[in-house]
Amino acid sequence: MTRFALYDNEVAAKFTKRLVTAARVVDESALPKATQELVKIRASQINGCGMCLDMHTKDAAHAGETAVRLAMVAAWRESSVFNEPERAALALTDEGTRLADGGAITEDTWAQVRKNYDDDQIGALISLIATINAWNRLNVISGQLGGEYVPGQW
Repeated sequence: MTRFALYDNEVAAKFTKRLVTAARVVDESALPKATQELVKIRASQINGCGMCLDMHTKDAAHAGETAVRLAMVAAWRESSVFNEPERAALALTDEGTRLADGGAITEDTWAQVRKNYDDDQIGALISLIATINAWNRLNVISGQLGGEYVPGQW
């Protein structure tokens, strides 16, 4: 049940519009689109954001992502379907999303990120993790539900 009409509120609508604009920098970056969707899905799983999971799994499938890979994001460490750069991005997503739980970015994860991405891609990856966590929090706090999203809707 929606607690608050987040997208109908003047202040929240202005804020989310700016968040969308900020996210375009990542969308237009050299960070692979498949990796971007995997990161959004993984952070949304950790944060329990049904709205974002609905959107990003459908968008990823619409863009050609396989059902097997989408199903395996939750267990990416126990999966063989992700390549080394994707695994580095997913590890950074896990650790970056769990900072509030007393987590930290491990040196091993950072070394893998450095090995697989250039500085611009790392900047995009860090920005993406921060942005999807912001979206997750906005939607979870206000009680936005998943299930009704149509690919390309937003």
